Amino acid sequence: MASKKIDRLSFDATLEELETIVHQLEQGSLPLEEALKQFEQGIHLVRAGQQKLEQAEQKIQILLSKADGSDQLTPFQPKQGDE
Repeated sequence: MASKKIDRLSFDATLEELETIVHQLEQGSLPLEEALKQFEQGIHLVRAGQQKLEQAEQKIQILLSKADGSDQLTPFQPKQGDE
């Protein structure tokens, strides 16, 4: 899967793909070259997932700042049970 295709995946699809790769790597049955390719793909998926989460957090900050009428972005503070 090319990097551009990864960027187009939803967060849930990115996570599912990453879980599949982790499962394959944990089995230990892949040849070394294929395991390295899967590991590299996993790194790309992790980075894409992190970026999607950061974008969602930024959007929440913007929405919170609009909701309270301030021009300042309000840092998003998840509830203790939500992490």
